[in-house]
Amino acid sequence: MHPNRRQIILTFAAAFGFAALIAGCASGGGEGRPRQDPNQITAEELANYGSLTCYEVIQRLRPRWLQRRGSEQDPVVYQDGNRVGSAADVLGGMIVTDVQSMRYLDASNATTRYGTGHGSGAIEITTRRR
Repeated sequence: MHPNRRQIILTFAAAFGFAALIAGCASGGGEGRPRQDPNQITAEELANYGSLTCYEVIQRLRPRWLQRRGSEQDPVVYQDGNRVGSAADVLGGMIVTDVQSMRYLDASNATTRYGTGHGSGAIEITTRRR
């Protein structure tokens, strides 16, 4: 007995609907907050940590940014496009209320943007304009 056209269409529609449901769940979409960019900390995220330093916030939200990779140096910090020092030296003295956003660049992207000496990457700090 051959399935009729209607059965084939219903089977296809059910399979397609199930696949779409699975894809939606796997992508993290749906209700709730949007996915966070693992390489950026936004003003919205920083608003919850007003009394902490940048170092403390990064430790809580994106601790992998502070890991040394292959070299013995910390990530380099750039504030509003200017090199200000290493993460260990600078971030502990920066209060989150002065910061608009923070972005991590891996070693390859940091080297492309700023030149050599970024074996552990770079952290770009954008301060609030007052």
